[in-house]
Amino acid sequence: MTRTAEKINSLVREDSSMTDALESIRATADENGGEVQWGDVSDDLTSGQWGRLIEKGVLVDGNEGFEIADREAYDEALDGDGSGSAFPDADVDIDAEASKWSQWDKLAGVGSLLLMFGYWLDPVRDTVGGTLNLLLGPLDAALPFYAVILSVALLTGLYSTLLQANLMNPEVLGKYQKRMKAMQDKQQDVRDRKKEAEERGASEAELEQLENELEQVREEQMEAMAENMGMFKEQIRPMVWIMLFTIPIFLWMYWKIHDGNVAGAEWTVVMPIVGVVDWTDGVIGPMPAWILWYFLCSMGFTQLLRKSLNIDMTPSTT
Repeated sequence: MTRTAEKINSLVREDSSMTDALESIRATADENGGEVQWGDVSDDLTSGQWGRLIEKGVLVDGNEGFEIADREAYDEALDGDGSGSAFPDADVDIDAEASKWSQWDKLAGVGSLLLMFGYWLDPVRDTVGGTLNLLLGPLDAALPFYAVILSVALLTGLYSTLLQANLMNPEVLGKYQKRMKAMQDKQQDVRDRKKEAEERGASEAELEQLENELEQVREEQMEAMAENMGMFKEQIRPMVWIMLFTIPIFLWMYWKIHDGNVAGAEWTVVMPIVGVVDWTDGVIGPMPAWILWYFLCSMGFTQLLRKSLNIDMTPSTT
């Protein structure tokens, strides 16, 4: 909706009789070749309404009188699809079923939580690490350990990118964000109109109407916030699958390093800026070198993979 249509809807909300005034102006403009003068419509609207239309820029100077600034938007506001809303995105239709988790998604979430106990329970870590070593052991035997971490980071970056691309719907996320933004704009619009009404000394009835409208917008925002749980589900859904596959790999690396399964010759590594460190040395605060090395490799590969595969996870607002 154009700015002119928004102004017209705002004026109608302020003064319900403005609709008849706008209809009269349109009819007169059609009769007079697109222009209207005050004398032509003085019987159908007040001087205050006439002045508000000029002040808002709905009417602009013509050759001999005034003309409608944007006739298409003017007609849209009076004869539109029935919504008449200056903020149509606030009422955007979002399919809640699109963000609903399947039984497999829920199982992946439970599995991820259970695997996290491996960070604190030695039997779980030893079981997961020893089992995964059957798959990653040959890679570890062929490459130095820093290259093993780099290879694992490439693998996790690949499936993380593919899982996000297939399990997250940018269009649905975009709809949630559009609705949130529209609700904020709607609330600000009512506040601005209330402030403007107070400055021009509006009647108590008009101020009370605006206050009721502001309260209604607040209630709509609270309802929308409850419904926005779907956006959280949409964002977290690929994360549980990523964690389900990544936590075992982390537990394997933890098992290799902290349980003494890394060869002594591979225990130290030369890292950029940091220099020579052991894998368990704290590099950034308590963060050990192996975790930092993994995250740097993983983030770099993830960005490269998204670019090369042309995967854009930015919420779609189209």
